[in-house]
Amino acid sequence: MKRFLFYFVSTVVIGFVFYLGLNYQVRLQEESAANFNMKLFILFTTAFPIFIGGLLRLPKLIMEIGEEKHWTFDWIKAGAIGIPALYVALVPMISIAFGVNLLFAKELWLLGDSTLSTSAGIVFGYILLDSVKK
Repeated sequence: MKRFLFYFVSTVVIGFVFYLGLNYQVRLQEESAANFNMKLFILFTTAFPIFIGGLLRLPKLIMEIGEEKHWTFDWIKAGAIGIPALYVALVPMISIAFGVNLLFAKELWLLGDSTLSTSAGIVFGYILLDSVKK
């Protein structure tokens, strides 16, 4: 029962943070459309999925903290999954600074949808905390 309540409260908190973040994103989108300054909006839409991915892994990490084991970091998982996911998640933000001359930047922009970069951000946030092992 204690574990159920822990996961239930974690789900409610993550859902609430997700709701607040989406509301803030809508306000940023409206403000950036009015001011023609998309930098803050793109920064938020890049960072928020990474934060949400970390939040999704956080309850399991909290449960692992209580174990009496040695801390390690899975560099192979972080490098093989995390680095490419981080690159795909950061392409919209990096493209503003350096243009679309980056590797696969044109292809990602031609997709015209933020689903891929959002998914990659969530994957990176999750993998980052999942690579920390006890």
